[in-house]
Amino acid sequence: MKRLTGYLGNRPWIIAAALGIAVVAWMASGHRPAGETAEQAARSDQAEAPLQQVQVRLQQAEAVYRNVTLYGRTAPARSVELKAETRGRVTAIGAERGDQVAVGEVLVRLDARDRNARLAEAKATVYQREIEYEAQKPLLEQGYITEGQLAAGAANLERARAELRRAELDLQYMTVRAPFDGAVQDRMVEVGDYLDVGDPVATFVDDRTLIVTASIAEQDVARVRDQRTAEARLITGERVEGRIRYIAPVAQQSTRTFTIELELDNADGRLPAGVTAELHVQAGEVLAHKMSPAVLTLSDEGVLGVKIVDAADEVRFLPADIVKSSSDGVWVAGLPERASIITVGQGFVRAGERVAAVADQLDDGIRTATTDAEEDAE
Repeated sequence: MKRLTGYLGNRPWIIAAALGIAVVAWMASGHRPAGETAEQAARSDQAEAPLQQVQVRLQQAEAVYRNVTLYGRTAPARSVELKAETRGRVTAIGAERGDQVAVGEVLVRLDARDRNARLAEAKATVYQREIEYEAQKPLLEQGYITEGQLAAGAANLERARAELRRAELDLQYMTVRAPFDGAVQDRMVEVGDYLDVGDPVATFVDDRTLIVTASIAEQDVARVRDQRTAEARLITGERVEGRIRYIAPVAQQSTRTFTIELELDNADGRLPAGVTAELHVQAGEVLAHKMSPAVLTLSDEGVLGVKIVDAADEVRFLPADIVKSSSDGVWVAGLPERASIITVGQGFVRAGERVAAVADQLDDGIRTATTDAEEDAE
């Protein structure tokens, strides 16, 4: 022991090194001052760490109309397949495919020569039966014929008149006419074709009025049930206001959506049929904030939303209820009427985290009407 003491006494640096190692080991073991818990220690460490800095914009919500966006396709209001109502050979074509035609104009004409002959024969028969019937009346008064014979003469006259009407109608069937104002979508016959009753002649459409048919989700149908108009934005660039003519009272069982139809005036023929259309239906007024889509972020669960900073400088995540969109931003409902929205740095902070909020300088060009009004007043 004396030898060890003398050895260490001659080498004091060994004692200093041993003491240093002991201190480091004590610190690494996690010993804390008496009464301090792990949670308190973590809070102390967090309080000492610098807060994450984010840019926020203080915004006031504004009243806007909720916009329900639907997708459909334009189609003619009416489409009919015209068929032959009598037999005959095609002798003339009155309209080509794509032609705009007024109601009553000739589309196809059949050879009517034999029908004219039948009509002339039917007229002659009626004339003969009328003379015979008129001659029988005085004979009945004179007792030369019975009432039954006079009734038979009257019946013959009525049959002749019925044959005349049938011949006149058959002659009308020799000409296929436009049933309403519209266009020839397709024609199935040419001059020289022989048609039988029921053979297709042409497809005729009413493109002076277009219908956009779309499907609306069950959570939105109640919001638009009382609406009368909507805007259609065609893929070809046209924008036109239309009348909502139909909303289905019952949802489709397979999709749980409701059919909605928008009627568009196309008297000038400038709107094409059969193209994709985007419908915008106003569905009531709500309070919403306007912001850039870049402000939106995803939660850990994949929910799209907005991060704001509350009065305690803590981050809150709120799901985004997008009620309207335009080329310069989106309108989001469901936020406090006055909110400090994180515009820069939202991807680096979590809900519940305390942050250092710095005022946004509005350098992205997205301003609410309230902000613009305040600046104008200054």
